[in-house]
This record gives sequence, structure tokens and C-alpha cells, in this order.
Amino acid sequence: MAKQEAIGERVTTMAENGFSSLKLFTGNSNPDLAYKIAEYIGVEMGRMTCTKFSDGEIRVQVDESARGTDVFIIQSTCDPANDNIMELLIMLDAFRRASAKSITVVMPYYGYARQDKKIKPREPVTARLVADLISQTGASRVVACDLHADQIQGFFDIPVDHLFLGPTIAAYLRDEGYADMDAVVVSPDVGGVARARAMAERLGKPLAIIAKRRPEPGKVEIVEIIGNVEGKVCIMIDDIIDTGGSMIQGAEALLVRGAKDVIATCTHPVFSSNCTQRLQESPISRIVCTDTIPIPKQKEVSKLTVLSAAPLLGEAIMRIHQNVSVSSLFDDWS
Repeated sequence: MAKQEAIGERVTTMAENGFSSLKLFTGNSNPDLAYKIAEYIGVEMGRMTCTKFSDGEIRVQVDESARGTDVFIIQSTCDPANDNIMELLIMLDAFRRASAKSITVVMPYYGYARQDKKIKPREPVTARLVADLISQTGASRVVACDLHADQIQGFFDIPVDHLFLGPTIAAYLRDEGYADMDAVVVSPDVGGVARARAMAERLGKPLAIIAKRRPEPGKVEIVEIIGNVEGKVCIMIDDIIDTGGSMIQGAEALLVRGAKDVIATCTHPVFSSNCTQRLQESPISRIVCTDTIPIPKQKEVSKLTVLSAAPLLGEAIMRIHQNVSVSSLFDDWS
């Protein structure tokens, strides 16, 4: 994995400033990312036990004092989403009862985010339910990356810092020479236009949009492609790749329209079922994602490049602890 630089101007590290009131803890959802964040900040990971009883109930035990400290819990609510959410809620209760000064939930991936609105009668708004559970259980603040819908920030009754990993992906693409190619940034749907436009502006490239419809969950139909893609390298960007259907069908449609090459990028590699194998066998030449969700060894394929979210998350944690602006990290990102 290529070495990555910090996002923006780095603030003073914990070791340099002598802060001892910041503590990082992680559940079982993505410990590798959590330890990378701890290494970036320059602190040791807090000691905590997260296991299960014989009947499947989750057991959490904080193994060091948290009294009067600023606690940061790093926990993606990815698969298994229900176990990871329950583990997070129990950790929150444990630290609240341990008299932590503040408890910030760092959620690199926010599960249930795609259930953010009521479309049909008698449907729940599960993204709001998860937000309510986190708020009411004792969280002081939430940090999230590339939420599926911006409105989710309003579901919380506590402050939310919304981070963007688009600049991290854009920096990698520039280093790989895509900014110098005859390329176009493609949004795989109308809802992702803002994200694609920000990437296009960062790379200095034009924008194209794939208009599609979903007749039912898991199925995609391409309706139209807006923009010139003929003879160009197409950089598709999305927040999530789940089954890979949108990316694969979008790539096929782009190539039919005369695209020279297609690469796929995303923040959250959900990669359910046999997604990575389908992507490997598809006409997409490269897949670039981040490590907000851990990728099992059996799902790693040769086309896949994984960038780390640790520098961005580590920077945000230090800024929150020192009461320094977090939004200034994205002054040049739409």
C-alpha cells in the first residue's frame, strides 16, 4: 500500500503536546484501521475486552480508567451490522458509567445509511433509529465519513463532523497520473453528482452522469449517459460499492459509448456476496477504495487498491480534542 500524507496542515501530536486526557478504544468491527489511527496520532490503544458470552450476548469490559478523559470509540457498523451496532451501544454505556468527560463515536462507515427516508407506506427510517440509539446511549459527538445522505447529520441531537475521503482518493489518482490523462469523472447516478463534481474539480476534468433506475433492490437499469465519454478514461466514483451491479453495468454502458478505459472508486467497500470476483471479471480495469470497512483476504483481488482513512480520521480526532476547526480540512472540497 502506498504511503499517504496527512490531510491538510497537521496539528501538534498528542506526544508533542503532552496530552494525556485523550483515549482511543476500538470494538471488533475494524481494529486494523483503529490501530493505524492510534499510530498516526501517537497514542496507545486503550485496553478493553469485547467478547461474547456462550449464549451470544456481547460482553464489554473497560480495562483501564476513563474518568475525566475524552474517549474516542472507533467502530464501523458494517457486516455484521447488528452485532457491531449493539457492541457500540454497550461500549457507550460502559464509558458513560465510567465517568468519561466526553465520548466521541468515530464511525468510518455508518450502517443502515441507505434506509434514510420513507419511500413506501409503513416503511421505517432506520438510519434515524440508529442515530437515536447512539445519541440516547451517551455519545457526545459523532464523526462519520462520506455519509450516504447528508440529511443523516440532522438525525442526531448531538454534533456531527462529516468527513470526506474524496480528497484522499483524488490525491492518489493524481499521483497515478490520471490528472494528466484525457479523462472524465463519472457519477454512476444522479444522486452522486455533487461528489463526482468535487472530484472532477480537484482533478481538473469534465463531468459525466449515468442516469439509471432501480426497478427493485439489487437491480439496475441504465437509462442514459449525460456527457462526452468517447475516447476518454472514465473515473467512476461512488460512496458505496455493495453488489457491484451499478459499477459493472455503468462501465459496460460507458465502453459501448466509446470510453477508452473505466476505473471504479468508492469510499466504503461493502463488497457483499461475490462482488469482488464480479468486479475482477468485469471490464473495469481498476478498483480504488478505502479501509473504512475491512476487506477479508478472500475478497482481495488483483485489480483492488485500498487507501487508508487513518490520516484523515487521526487528524480529525486531534482537532476535535484540541478544539481546532475540522471543516477547514475541506476548504477546497465542495
